[in-house]
Amino acid sequence: MELDLVDMKLLRLLQKDASLGNKELSYHLNKSIAAVHERVKKLKANGYIKRTVAILDRKLVGIDLISFSQVFLKAHTAEVLNEFERDVAKFPEVMECYQMAGSYDFMLRIATKDMEAYHIFLRHKLAVLPQVNTVQTYFVLSETKNETAYPI
Repeated sequence: MELDLVDMKLLRLLQKDASLGNKELSYHLNKSIAAVHERVKKLKANGYIKRTVAILDRKLVGIDLISFSQVFLKAHTAEVLNEFERDVAKFPEVMECYQMAGSYDFMLRIATKDMEAYHIFLRHKLAVLPQVNTVQTYFVLSETKNETAYPI
């Protein structure tokens, strides 16, 4: 599926506010409600829109600590890499997991209630994974920008 200018504008609108209904979207796009509905349906079917979520205020729901952990694995076989990815994906504290090129193997963004919750997560979940050799963690002091919309 190739995106046209209307599709791009529709995606930009939905990235900023996914609660916009077809009526509001049709107004912004100067298209009929039915046409907008079909476009959204097509974008979902083709994987451009993976899911629609609510973005919460993390502090209001009790998540006061964000950290980034560099994970070094014991080995780099496909089996070890796949096992680590499968295991770490199960942890609700892990918000993002990226395999990296460079001196460490994975970068994790971890969200916990506080330092004690992070400590429990590290000692009883992450560090005990059989694939993990070393974890080096950095704690966020302040957040200047947190964007979910891609610049398309």
